[in-house]
Amino acid sequence: MSKGVESIRKFFSRRDVDMTRGNVYGLLIEFAVPLLLGNLFQQLYNTVDTWVVGNYVGKEAFSAVGTVNPIINMLIGFFMGLSVGAGVVISQYYGAKQTDKVSDTVHTALVMTGVLGVLFTAIGVSMTPLMLKFMKTPAEVLPEAKRYLTIYFSGIFGLMLYNIGAGILRAVGDSQRPFYFLVLSASLNIVLDLLFVLAFHMGVAGVAYATILSQGISALLVLFVLLRADNCCRVQVRKLKMHWDVLKKVQSYINYFGADCMGGWTAYTKIDAFLFLPMQSVAMGATTFVGQNLGVNDVARARQGVSAALKISALITVALMVPVVAFAPHLVRFFNDTPEVVQFGTLFLRMMSPFYVLCCANQILSGSLRGAGDSRTPMIIMLGSFVVFRQIYLFCITHFVSNTIVPVALGYPAGWLVCSAATFLYFRFAHWEKHRVVE
Repeated sequence: MSKGVESIRKFFSRRDVDMTRGNVYGLLIEFAVPLLLGNLFQQLYNTVDTWVVGNYVGKEAFSAVGTVNPIINMLIGFFMGLSVGAGVVISQYYGAKQTDKVSDTVHTALVMTGVLGVLFTAIGVSMTPLMLKFMKTPAEVLPEAKRYLTIYFSGIFGLMLYNIGAGILRAVGDSQRPFYFLVLSASLNIVLDLLFVLAFHMGVAGVAYATILSQGISALLVLFVLLRADNCCRVQVRKLKMHWDVLKKVQSYINYFGADCMGGWTAYTKIDAFLFLPMQSVAMGATTFVGQNLGVNDVARARQGVSAALKISALITVALMVPVVAFAPHLVRFFNDTPEVVQFGTLFLRMMSPFYVLCCANQILSGSLRGAGDSRTPMIIMLGSFVVFRQIYLFCITHFVSNTIVPVALGYPAGWLVCSAATFLYFRFAHWEKHRVVE
């Protein structure tokens, strides 16, 4: 066998990691680093689209791609939540060495993804005009935004398949290969963006096609790994069916409310999203760690992992916060050098960055609760904090205090504070470790 073939065989061979033994900090960091880098590259998809159209197409195209960001972020959040829901069940069964249940969950998750893929494609394409109208998209931006979203929804199945496949691999401790596939697809996305826009003059349609083609490649790669796996995560076509008892468990653990990524300006939301990535990645590592250790009923080690994850995420967040505050104008100017945009973007970054450390608590503790099988409570807390509380805050501030940019913007960190405090209190006093899949 040639060295090249042997290298390929080793790459696609078994890489699962048992987190029920070994150094807690080492396992979390080893798992979270490729996950962080992978999330970074996934975030680059739309960021690169924004940069290319902002520099080489025009202001209407730039606004159009920025306008659809909330919809794209919502979709990514939902699909990541779907993969986390399946991952919770898989990680606990894997920790408990119930390989048959792992296999059932893997095949059920893929069938569910196939069904949802068809529905999301049909609904997304048909509802795009209504969604943009609901968002009050300006008339001059509407045609480009509609074109971008229609193409994006047409290829949404690639994004869904990658996320569920990567979630399956991460649940058994393999965060490396999903990262490698994202690096490849994100790099391809950059090349195709420039090719379609600069060489073929396809404008917004070009960056949309580049995105769905790149996402499709990453989906095919992760599916190939699952088809070739030599462990309990291996996908076999004859086993693709819906196990309804497993589906109920997966659905009950789906929580698509992730980091708070809303913002008023495209440049700010991009930088904001990157700041959240480290804590999100460590939180996903905590989900797998807690799930596997509760699978073998090692509650003390699960708690140890939560403590380690909090320290790691806080340290990284503070380290990132300093350069963001120092170089805020330059970061905003990278996306748009209009003086007014730079001024407001800098204001937002410098005012809100110190509060990001608050989010470490709600992200890590929520991820840990999901790993224990309790995703309902984090969802309720996040809804109460980011929707109910924030709306009450904004109403009171704008009607009785001041309807200006600073107090309105402070609604975001106020929501983070409420969410973190409520999540901590629940985590501290509730018997969260009893929410387990494995009995």
